[in-house]
Amino acid sequence: MRSAAQLVELDEIRAAAARIASIAVKTPLVRAPFPAVAGRGTEKEIWLKAESLQPIGAFKVRGAANKILQLTPAEIARGVITYSSGNHAQGVAYVAREVGAKAVIVMPANAPAVKRAATLALGAEIVDVGLASSERLAKAEQLVREHGYVVIPPYDDEQIIAGQATCGLEIAEALPDLDLVVAPVSGGGLLSGVAAAVKQLQLRAKVFGIEPELAGDTAESFRTGRIVTWPAELTSRTMADGLRTQSVGERNFVHIQAFVDGIVTVSEAEIRAAMRAIVATTRLVPEPSGAVAAAGLLFHAHELPVYHKAVAVVSGGNVDPALLAEVLTAEGE
Repeated sequence: MRSAAQLVELDEIRAAAARIASIAVKTPLVRAPFPAVAGRGTEKEIWLKAESLQPIGAFKVRGAANKILQLTPAEIARGVITYSSGNHAQGVAYVAREVGAKAVIVMPANAPAVKRAATLALGAEIVDVGLASSERLAKAEQLVREHGYVVIPPYDDEQIIAGQATCGLEIAEALPDLDLVVAPVSGGGLLSGVAAAVKQLQLRAKVFGIEPELAGDTAESFRTGRIVTWPAELTSRTMADGLRTQSVGERNFVHIQAFVDGIVTVSEAEIRAAMRAIVATTRLVPEPSGAVAAAGLLFHAHELPVYHKAVAVVSGGNVDPALLAEVLTAEGE
C-alpha cells in the first residue's frame, strides 16, 4: 500500500477518466460574465465548471465511481458503506446501484432533507448519527466490523482523489491558457484532485482553495503547515453543508501542500451573493458549497493572483428549494 506522502500521478488520473466515463459526465465550462468582475476590466474571463450537472448533481460521483469500479466481485457482494452529509452519499448510492451493491450511508442528523431524500431514492440505507464528522467515521467503522462492508471514504483515499482529479483534467484540457483555478475545500478531495491534475498539465496556472470562514480549518492547516481540527459546533455554523468537515484528510493535505498556491476564506453573505450571481448570470443552480469558489473570485480578488482567464468549480447544485428561494429574494443583505 502506498504511503500518504505519494502523490496521484497524471497517468492514474487519465486511467480514472476512462474508467468512470460510462457513469460520470464530462461537465461543461460555462462563461460567467459577472458584472462585478467585468466592471474591473473586460479582459477578465471567468468560467464555471458545472459539476452541478452530474447525474447526482455534484462532483462526488467521480471519486465514488473510480473507487467502486475497482472493487472485486467479492467486495461488491459484501456491500459498501460511507459517511457523508449528502453529496458523497448520493455518489456512492448511485454507483452502488449501477454495480448491484448494497449501499449503507452514515449521515449526520442535520443533513439537508433534499440530499437525504435523494440518497434514499437511490436505494441506500441511511444510519443517522450526531453532527460531528468524527461520529460518522466511528459509526461506519463499527458497522464494518459487524457486517463486513467495504468502506468508500469521502476524500482521504488515493482512488477518490484520482476520481475527483478528472474534473481538473477536463478543465486543463479545455482551457490550455488558463491562469487560475479555484475550488471549494473542506475534506480536500476535490481541491487535492483538481490541483494535482491542473498543476501536472499546466505548471504556470495557479490553484487556490476557497473555504467558508465559519469552517476554515483547512485554511488554518495550510497557513500553519499542519492539520488542525475544528469542533463540529464551529464547522456546522456555515450554510455550506458540504464543507462542514472538521479537518482536511491526510492524503489530501499532502496533495494540497504540493500543488495548491493558497486558500482563501469567504463569509456567509458572500456565499449567498455568489449564489445569486451564478443564477442570474448563467442560470446554473448552485448549492451554497457550490457557490463558494465563485465567491472567492467575486469578493477576494485582492487575495488571489492577477488573471486573464479563471475557472471556478461549481461543485454541486443540490440545494433545498426553500433555501434557494430565500437566498434569491434577499437582495438587501
